Amino acid sequence: MTQADLDIRTVTLDDAGELLTLRRAAFVTEAQQYGDPNIPPLTQTLDELRDDLGADGVITLGAWSGHRLIGSIRVVIEGTKATLGRFAVAPDLQGKGVGTRLLMAILPILPDGIEEVWVFTGRDSLHNIALYESQGYEHQHDQTAGDLTYAYLRKILGDDDRAEA
Repeated sequence: MTQADLDIRTVTLDDAGELLTLRRAAFVTEAQQYGDPNIPPLTQTLDELRDDLGADGVITLGAWSGHRLIGSIRVVIEGTKATLGRFAVAPDLQGKGVGTRLLMAILPILPDGIEEVWVFTGRDSLHNIALYESQGYEHQHDQTAGDLTYAYLRKILGDDDRAEA
């Protein structure tokens, strides 16, 4: 996927239905890997998603190829910390650089004063962990919630990170 083929911009309320469809398609494989069809991206309703898109401190970026939403990532801002989540790429385009481009698009949209960015994924999602590590995120700890264990990774931001963005 080339730079010209991809348009990364903020997801709006008008995009909510398409975003819900993308997330459900993208998270099915994650749910299958962990044997849990009730992970939040698969159970979130359209109304809940719309509320989330309009919430203070939440930014959702989308990647479009033409008129198709092919990737998204959610950023929650809390003080000097940003937490990434609901990172989704259309199943037919995974492994083609869309996720990397979305991760790189995060830094320029962060408000001033953000010092660290956190992300979590299933501990056994080795492909996801490798992607985050390739972008400078470092494993900090694991945490179990219910039957799932999540790996938490962090990237400390410095002037170099903002200059690269």
